Amino acid sequence: QVQLVESGGGLVQPGESLRLSCAASGSIATMNVMGWYRQAPGKERELVAASFTGGVTNVADSVKGRFTISRDSAENTVYLQMNRLKSEDTAVYYCNYRSLRNTDDTWGQGTQVTVSS
Repeated sequence: QVQLVESGGGLVQPGESLRLSCAASGSIATMNVMGWYRQAPGKERELVAASFTGGVTNVADSVKGRFTISRDSAENTVYLQMNRLKSEDTAVYYCNYRSLRNTDDTWGQGTQVTVSS
């Protein structure tokens, strides 16, 4: 099993930045994808960005140019750098780990990001 520990959420003003971290531990597959999803009140959970082992990344159009996902493979940690935050980025952000070798699919507990003046 894989465990995820998220950190970095909080309250910021529009235009400011935040960095989220998600550290994975346990039985981590050599080929996997780790990503960030978010869910705003009354909306469905949506993919924000994902990082595959090997370096491929995927970023949602709604945040492209403002958010960047990166990975420290040695530490099994992914980061979501969020710049020029907007009020519509307010949501609970969830880290996800998915093995590309088996059916392991793990979610973090979620971290609140609130963008408000």
